Amino acid sequence: MDNMKSVKELTRIMKADSFKMASLSADVRNKILARVKEVLIANASKIFEANAMDMDKAASDGIAQSVMKRLKFDEHKLEDVTKGIDQLISLPDPIGKTIFKRQLDTGLILERVSCPIGVIGIIFEARPDALVQISSLCIKSGNCAVLKGGKETTNTNKVLFELIYGAAVECGAPEGCMIQVTAHNEIDELLECNKSVDLIIPRGSNQFVQYIMNNTKIPVMGHADGICHTYIDKDADIEKACNIILDAKTQYTAACNATETLLVDRSLDKEALKKIAKNLEEKGHVKLRGTKEVNDIVSVELMNEDEFNTEYLDLVISIKLVDGVDEAISHINTYGSHHTDAIITENAKTAEKFMELVDSAGVYQNCSTRFADGFRYGFGAEVGISTSKIHARGPVGLEGLTTYKYKLRGSGQIVGDYASGKANFNFKDL
Repeated sequence: MDNMKSVKELTRIMKADSFKMASLSADVRNKILARVKEVLIANASKIFEANAMDMDKAASDGIAQSVMKRLKFDEHKLEDVTKGIDQLISLPDPIGKTIFKRQLDTGLILERVSCPIGVIGIIFEARPDALVQISSLCIKSGNCAVLKGGKETTNTNKVLFELIYGAAVECGAPEGCMIQVTAHNEIDELLECNKSVDLIIPRGSNQFVQYIMNNTKIPVMGHADGICHTYIDKDADIEKACNIILDAKTQYTAACNATETLLVDRSLDKEALKKIAKNLEEKGHVKLRGTKEVNDIVSVELMNEDEFNTEYLDLVISIKLVDGVDEAISHINTYGSHHTDAIITENAKTAEKFMELVDSAGVYQNCSTRFADGFRYGFGAEVGISTSKIHARGPVGLEGLTTYKYKLRGSGQIVGDYASGKANFNFKDL
């Protein structure tokens, strides 16, 4: 597309092309994805070269190590995104599925059928692999995408976008299937496109997401913070707890699903807490922060109650003792971000209570919060995590990028006959 045009002009063209994108067959969309995988692998050296430029610039700018990890796009990241594309190709077509079918009367049949949302604007953080995942999901779900990545990955994103866009158009997608915006002021212009953009998905800081929500009439779906908790219950298997919390905190600290707060049942043996803390410090090199009560058992940096809403994205964890599952639930619902929270316990009844009453998009028993991911859920990838309760919640994959329409097929019926009593509804689910 002609990038000399304004964002408003480009999204108007996209809106017209969104109907063409929605009408592409599943075979064509899968063919596009297969081609995207081919061109990414064939141009790996070009992508890595661009990423090296971004990494060097980030290092010279003093970017935090937690962000640097997200910026890196290497063989491992390429392998991950191409596996995600393979998984997407293997998934059933999310478009044109009949969700329910009902007879309203003889010869009057109603269907609810899935369809693409249309034009989606995605503003995402400095992660080049996110651009591939988002583009692939939009292609599979028949949506057009406006992509705005972080400035820290300008060079990598430019190469990735050109490769993916070229593959899509080559295989039959309309020219307006995808655009990339790069200037910061273009975000404000995008937020004004409420007549041509159907949904905005922001991925970034709490402040940034709040800014997006407060400055657009376009529906917004997303999450701001990832303040995730792991609660160690009095009936926990401590060996499991040590392994799970180490993974949840250290497997990838910069992710929004990494555990930031460890809650421990006050009645648990003090030696158990010492063992968990030692495991975090020695194997994970994690800095421990906690209340004075925790400090009486293990050495921690003291913290105040109002600091439990901190998202570290680093090798740091908050620790607090609680009076059982009820206080754990209350703490999580007060200080958490409704993202993902876990309980470690062998007591099924306690686990069920926790999972029912914790108000988060993901609630887990005896496993790491790091499982909160579209790829790990078998969605192929994710466009983001939603902590909203409307439309989509948790990792947003293909289903979260679809909506539905009602199709009613009749044989001459008119409402007047039903209003007068001449005809009667005869509801029957088919």
